[in-house]
Order: sequence, then structure tokens, then C-alpha cells
Amino acid sequence: MARPTAIPERNWVNIHWLARLRWAQTAGQAMTVLVGQFLLEGALPIASLFGVIGIGLVSNLLLELYFFGDRRRETPTRNVYEWQLAVVMMLDVGILTGLLYLTGGPDNPFGLLYVVQIALATVLLRAKWAWLLGALSFVGFGLLLVVHQPLQIPADNRAVGAWVALGVASAFVVHFLQRIHVALGEREAELTEARHLAARQERLASLATMAAGAAHELSTPLGTVALAAKELERALTKADASATNLSELAADARLIREQVGRCRAILEQMAQGAGTVGELLEEALLNIRAAPTVHRDVPSELANLPLRLPPRAVSQALRSLVTNAQDASPHNATVVVAVRGDQATLSISIRDRGPGMPSEILARIGEPFFTTKAPGRGMGLGLFLARAVIEGVGGNLLIDSIPGDGTEVRVTLPTEIAPVERPVGARDTSPQRDTEARIAAVVSKPT
Repeated sequence: MARPTAIPERNWVNIHWLARLRWAQTAGQAMTVLVGQFLLEGALPIASLFGVIGIGLVSNLLLELYFFGDRRRETPTRNVYEWQLAVVMMLDVGILTGLLYLTGGPDNPFGLLYVVQIALATVLLRAKWAWLLGALSFVGFGLLLVVHQPLQIPADNRAVGAWVALGVASAFVVHFLQRIHVALGEREAELTEARHLAARQERLASLATMAAGAAHELSTPLGTVALAAKELERALTKADASATNLSELAADARLIREQVGRCRAILEQMAQGAGTVGELLEEALLNIRAAPTVHRDVPSELANLPLRLPPRAVSQALRSLVTNAQDASPHNATVVVAVRGDQATLSISIRDRGPGMPSEILARIGEPFFTTKAPGRGMGLGLFLARAVIEGVGGNLLIDSIPGDGTEVRVTLPTEIAPVERPVGARDTSPQRDTEARIAAVVSKPT
């Protein structure tokens, strides 16, 4: 028989909140019994009632030990199956039926709490389980119509009990169901962001593959052109040097060789992955505008920190961010590039002195072809590509902007692309690992 399917994210949130709800439920049941006994002048079977409440207390302790034994609630430690949630809620319906049996059955206004159980089942479980819980509640209340112990509370005080029951039921429904919806919404937002990140990394992986192919295809013809230009220059140099046209041809051939050498140097730089923080920053700030000025804040102990990243791609991404900061700042202002970090992580902050961005613009910034610059000043791809490159090497890019107080872009980078580690025969199909492996292949491939 096939094993029941676990839905880790949703079921983990559900069991997390159900455990909390059951603690509040147990405390509320005990408090209600005490209020009914002492404030409403009842004659309740205290021992039996607390025995039934104790069943709920012990069952929730076991639930906590099984699912949250290490006390870390942030991440799942066990698979949570829907049938487990249903069994716990069935037990709660049974406990409620037992309490009502001891305290008047249908005459007890706390029969309203059946509705809370059904509402929880509707939110937490699929339709078949919700209907099953609804049917179980219906049968339980039907049994109470036939057999129950009388409610030993004066008639004048029962109206107060009904009022309290309505308040308790309303509080549970509004508070806990709202909290569950919020928690599930946060999880859904995280999953949506993860999907967007995976899509961006797939696009970056495609660009990396194209770059690798271009480097491979360009290497051979550039070598051929370099050799031909060298032979041409040598032949022209041996000819009549007094002829003006020959000297001009020799100069042209020399220029060809220089340009080919420059192309080969670029390809070599694309292929290598070594460098230091200082070299990365030098490359990022190469050929930027003189104004607004850029102030570097790099501790000396970080300047020589070695990196294992594709330096050209990362430096171009940083250069694009610095250029954006210059575009946003007044001509006489200063853009600050601050570097902090340790042996494993590098944090680069780029802060401009511009007008900042309102929240509606900040929410869209980084989308492809969305730009706040004047027409003709940009296509809206710089920040999008910069984010793709940074996230592709395992980093992160965050933007913080306050209208009237400028914008700060914070880039977090690993100092080394993490190797792909997995058991023999197993394949890691996560977008992050796949992208890192393909980028590592690109930057290490010989040209």
C-alpha cells in the first residue's frame, strides 16, 4: 500500500498552530470548570472533568515531544501527514464530547465549541477529513441528546455561561484561524520568491552556457587571426620600409595584433576565477565617471582576501550598481562603497545621495525593462542582470530606500562558490546547486 503523502510546508504550519491551540484549549477548559464550580455556584464532578482534561494535556505533551522534541519550531524535523492532524482533531472532538457529557450535554452552552472544531478542520484539512470531523461532531452531539449527566449549575447563572461560551468560541475562531492564515500566507510568499529566484538563476545559467560556447568558438579564430597578423607584420617589415603604404600596412597589422591580444586577455579573464577583494573592487570601479566621486571604504585586512568567483561578471554587476548610484546622486555628491566581511562572506554596501524612491517604485525596481531614468538613459536591465549574476554565485542583493534620504544597495557574496557535494549516484537538482555547478564549469573551462 502506498505511503500517505506528506505536504511538509502546509502540514508543518498546521501542526505547529494546532499544538498551540490545544494548549490554550486545555487551559480554557480547566478555567471554565473552575469558574463554573466556584463563581457560578455549580456542583460539578471536578475529578472526572479534570481526568478528561488530563487526556488532552497528556496527548499534547506527546505531540510536542514527537514533532518538537528538540524545541526548534522553525524548520520541520519530521514529516507531518494529514491523517495525523485528523486523528488529533478527532481526539479533541472526543474530549469535548466527554466534557459535555459530564456537564449537561445539550444544555451546556459550550456545545458551540463543536463549531470551532469543524471550522478548524475546514481550514487545516482536505474536504474528506473536514466532512469526517463534521460527521463525528454531529454524532457526538446526537449521543448527548440521548445520554448525559445533568448540569449542576443554578438556572440563573446559565445565561452567564452561554455568554462566556460565545466569547470563547468567537475568540478561538477569530484569533487562531487568522494566525494560521497569516502563517500560511508567509510560507506561500517564501515559496513564490523561491520560484522567482529559481527562474532568474536558470536564465543566468543559460547566459553562462552561452558565454562558455562563445569563449570556445572565439578562441580558435582569434588565434588564427593573431598568427596571420604576426606573419603579415613580419613580411611587411622585411619589405621596403621607405614605402609609405607598406609602413601604414605594418601599423595596421600591429593594431590587429594588439586588439586580438586584448580580446584574448578578456577571454582569459572570463575563464579564471581567482582574485582578491581589492582587485574585484578595482575592476568594478574601472572607467566609471569622475563625478559624482566614489569613496571606497575597504579595511586593509579585507583588501587582500582571496576570492573564488567569476571576477569579470561580478565586477560588471558591481559597476552597474555604482553607475546607478552615480546617476541618482547630485554632481557634487559622493557615492560611498563600503566593504565588510570575513573569510566566508563579503558584504558590499553602495549608498547614493539621491532623492530616494517611494515604496511603489521600490517594489518594482529590478524588474526587466523597468527604469526610473529619463528616456534614452537606460533600458532597465542593469539592476536585473546584476541581481541575476549575484544570486547566481550564491549571493544576495537587497535595496533599502527612503524618500529624501537616498538609496542603499547591499550586496552579500560568498568568497568562494560552494562545491557541489552529494552522495555517489545521487543528483542534486536544486536550482542553486545547478547554477553554481554550471558557473564553476564556465569559469574553469580552458579557452
